[in-house]
Amino acid sequence: MEELAAVRRAAVAAVDDIEPGHLRDRIVSRLDDAAFAPGILTLASADAARDRTAEPGDGLTDRAAGVQLIYEGLALTRTLAHDDPWEHGDRDAADLDILIADILVSRGFYLLARTEAADDAVEVVRSFGSDQTVLRSTGDERFDANLETDVLELAVVAGVTAAGETPTAGLREYAVTLADGGFPEHAVLLGEDVRTTVAARIGVDTPATDGTEAAADH
Repeated sequence: MEELAAVRRAAVAAVDDIEPGHLRDRIVSRLDDAAFAPGILTLASADAARDRTAEPGDGLTDRAAGVQLIYEGLALTRTLAHDDPWEHGDRDAADLDILIADILVSRGFYLLARTEAADDAVEVVRSFGSDQTVLRSTGDERFDANLETDVLELAVVAGVTAAGETPTAGLREYAVTLADGGFPEHAVLLGEDVRTTVAARIGVDTPATDGTEAAADH
């Protein structure tokens, strides 16, 4: 799939200067097994926005890679928190993995730092930390799923703003529904339903009403 390959290339390029080589290889190996839905949705959202604006995406594949790397880093952090390998596994491997998680998130931030999605990227990480704190104190595993919903919201923001469009509240809400039960298949994210819905929910929010105002016009 062309979109997946493009996101993967940009993500690998973002960590290409990591040293030593065995650390970089371990990061690339993790990307080989990644679920690329966040990066693909970034590209799909930009394409949908361009249908309306005909504006080129500004560093689009880098934006997609940024979203993807942030997700990979936080997902790895979540796995480590659940498995607690420092108590029940290979402590040295766990130390390396937590370093990798930090690298992935920081490189993702770097790619998004000068974009309109920068603040949203910070909010994803902040929310992740808050959700994990609540999860540890309550045991409510529903908070784990917030990472996927938050990162798909980040993806649509990064995508549509690359084409000069505004991510409305309606678009953000739609992105959250896409992560219901996990990431959709790549073909779904690149399909006509997603493209049409994203294109319809960018621009200016329509204020919600109870129908009173509309009725008064007739």
